[in-house]
Amino acid sequence: MKEFEITCPLTREPRLKEIEAKAAGLKWVLKKRSIDARKEPVWRYQYEAYGPGEEPDTYEQKPYLDVKNSPAVLIVGAGPAGMFAALKLLTLGLKPVVLERGKNVHERKFDMARLSREGAVDPDSNYCYGEGGAGAFSDGKLYTRSSKRGDIREVLQQLVSFGASKDILIDAHPHIGSDKLPVIVENIRNCVVSHGGEYHFGARVCGIESSEDGVTAECSDGRRFSGRRLILASGHSARDVYEMLQSRGGELEAKGFALGVRVEHPQEKINFHQYHGQWKPGVPAAEYSFVEQVDGRGVFSFCMCPGGILVPSSTEARTVVLNGMSNSGRSGKFANAGVVVQIEPEDVPGEGPFRLMDFQQSVERRMFDWCEEQRCSGAKDIPQNPMAAPAQRMEDFCLGKLSKKMPPTSYFPGVISAPLHELLPPIVAQRLQKAFPRVKMKGYYTNAALLLGVESRTSSPVRVPRVPDTLQYVSDPMIYPCGEGAGYSGGIVSSAIDGIRCAEAAAAAVTSSRDEEL
Repeated sequence: MKEFEITCPLTREPRLKEIEAKAAGLKWVLKKRSIDARKEPVWRYQYEAYGPGEEPDTYEQKPYLDVKNSPAVLIVGAGPAGMFAALKLLTLGLKPVVLERGKNVHERKFDMARLSREGAVDPDSNYCYGEGGAGAFSDGKLYTRSSKRGDIREVLQQLVSFGASKDILIDAHPHIGSDKLPVIVENIRNCVVSHGGEYHFGARVCGIESSEDGVTAECSDGRRFSGRRLILASGHSARDVYEMLQSRGGELEAKGFALGVRVEHPQEKINFHQYHGQWKPGVPAAEYSFVEQVDGRGVFSFCMCPGGILVPSSTEARTVVLNGMSNSGRSGKFANAGVVVQIEPEDVPGEGPFRLMDFQQSVERRMFDWCEEQRCSGAKDIPQNPMAAPAQRMEDFCLGKLSKKMPPTSYFPGVISAPLHELLPPIVAQRLQKAFPRVKMKGYYTNAALLLGVESRTSSPVRVPRVPDTLQYVSDPMIYPCGEGAGYSGGIVSSAIDGIRCAEAAAAAVTSSRDEEL
């Protein structure tokens, strides 16, 4: 095998004669495409060429089987972990029964629209809950460093087969876009159902009973579903699921997470600085990322959305939580990213597995309460939407002064000028104040940037501990905690990989128990 690289301007792709000259008559495959903007911005295309007797290392998807009459495995949650667990079970000959507390991916859009327009929170259908999970409406970024846990190609190839662009197989920073993901999510569901699996919506699991013979999940509306095993993929915000496990005597652990703000810049400023003034229409909207160490804790950018918008991500009333999303074209006027501070269990006083989740909730409520006070004050030009967010210009935040005038923003519910440097916990605010001026990106530290509070749903503040080898819940071997909600992944691809692993583990246990019965 021979590896080679071709660079070319951002305005064109490599020419065939360039590739053939480098490959010297060999078979060639494009493996990766990326933009290098460290100096003169260029595309970098990385290839592998193969001689006689050599073949590219390709991934072959195993066929989905008809599982209508096969033993059932329950899957709680239809986010990335749950969906890919279901697909894996099809290849292993077991019937996935998916229980999703929210609505299908198309119907949940109406609830998200009401959340933005009216501030009305449906606790079961929002930007976090519903078919596709939180990832379905947050740009669809497919970055991961978890290749040691599984074959990333199994996730990417299936996404392509269900409608994603083949570009995700080669792009260094692949993404799908919130406008494309709903169709892909629906196609995955249709595949599962057409092969004998089941999807049930409005099925919020409130009780689990298990025995040596299997497990039964009871939903809040009285429906009951039984299976041989249960994969728990409920997402990073499902406090009621954690409480249900604890009520059964189950073990839980407090887990570190990150909390901060969403930072919004005009996209043209990010393009100018990242591309050294050479951005042109047709070139991808520029991204950025950074990590700083401040007073012993990481401060880093998270979930960067080029050409995106800010959206309300609350899952309960009287809280303000923000997230970002962008469509496949990333053509919006603004760039946004979470900039967050790592919070470890020792940073939050108290005891018990919920202390970091309580800390998270207290900050979200503080944001809402402050804005509610402003709405009730009678002051002019205060947005009346309950999801309006407290906001402050970046330099003003670092200097500890209130911003007199707000710049334009993509956040539809509106913003209220606020002292975020006081509303955020000191361990967060003080580190952010030190970190922003340090960012090694010319023009990043500016009063043209707006900070909005709060970005708090970065990952679960609770872990559901499992046995490392078998992936079974330490308190119940019939349950397989999975994905972000269990504290074992962060993002679409890593969650999907964890779902696949848990499906394999559950299938192995079901097969073993059936062999023993025979």
